[in-house]
Amino acid sequence: MKLLAFETATEACSVALYVDGQVLERFEVAPRRHAELSLPWAEQLLAEAGISRSQLDGIALSRGPGAFTGVRLAIAIAQGIALALDRPLLPVSTLQTLAMRAPQTAAQVLASIDARMGEIYAARFVRDGEGALQLQGNEVVIAPDAVELPADESGWAGVGTGFGAMDGVLATRFQSRLTSLDAQALPCASDVLKIAVAAMQRGEGIAPELVQPAYLRDNVALTLVEQQALRDSKR
Repeated sequence: MKLLAFETATEACSVALYVDGQVLERFEVAPRRHAELSLPWAEQLLAEAGISRSQLDGIALSRGPGAFTGVRLAIAIAQGIALALDRPLLPVSTLQTLAMRAPQTAAQVLASIDARMGEIYAARFVRDGEGALQLQGNEVVIAPDAVELPADESGWAGVGTGFGAMDGVLATRFQSRLTSLDAQALPCASDVLKIAVAAMQRGEGIAPELVQPAYLRDNVALTLVEQQALRDSKR
């Protein structure tokens, strides 16, 4: 199996290539350079592996939630390649991808991305008998002080920039219930591949035109009134 993956939903940009069990990747925290880096990196990885685009079996991508521009970019690039090659797409949750950054021993993971404007993207995952992380409940965009964990459950691993948002509200709230915390963790394309390879083996690839972004939030900017209210809330 040969899959190419793109992850551009946060300030990090990454592209990864899976070739029969081997993974090659480019990763860089490069805000506003995702469009510049993604396709050249893809071509570099293909050349390094000694294969052409036509040998790919599918294209994987991180479909959000995350930055609007980054989510749209990954979908556009993946759709373009998949349509040209007549290959399926494998869209993967950005939060599930981020959750893969938690220790493999973690049975429960709370993944969170700073969504700006006083909110975070968040989702809970539980590891199943085969070691895969399964979503519990829904992915949400929410104020960090409104996130809830199941009552009296400890042993959670926390990952993602949402734990540092709003002066670390989320990290402070759940400090006693976290067994590990990585508030600098960012999603990467190699983890997109780990999820996508299993999905491809189950026959879950979809037609390129069917992929849908997961924005969660409808508004991309605060009004002046909302900005002032947010500043007042921090005083």
